[in-house]
Amino acid sequence: MPRGPTHKVSNMRPFACDMVLVEDGKILLVRRGREPFLGEWAAPGGRIEDGESAEECARREMKDETGLDIEIIMLVGIYSDPKRDPRGIIAAAYLVRRTGGTVKGGDDAAEAKWFELGKMPKLCADHGKIVADALAQLDKMK
Repeated sequence: MPRGPTHKVSNMRPFACDMVLVEDGKILLVRRGREPFLGEWAAPGGRIEDGESAEECARREMKDETGLDIEIIMLVGIYSDPKRDPRGIIAAAYLVRRTGGTVKGGDDAAEAKWFELGKMPKLCADHGKIVADALAQLDKMK
């Protein structure tokens, strides 16, 4: 069926970006300040806004949730399992590098905190897989 400006698609799933930032053997995680997953740890991230590219979303969400400015190193992957999140969100995950700012929780994040890679807390949704995939990409870059 052709899709043009007048074709309406129903039941479209939301899109978000999640970021993995590793520095000096530590990873930056956020404690969720809202449901779902209230109080659980996650990679920083959030939903894309109208008129925003995925890369712009990644930079905005990282700044909003952690206080940090970043540059994107690479796309880790697209995470689209409908069961990954009760809201049905599809996520693009990026490996990122800090370019400025000071760590502080904000927006949807109740807290932002560094964890040693070997001592990370359990992560919500499929963020454990996202982080593992990002760390595998980091290892390939060494």
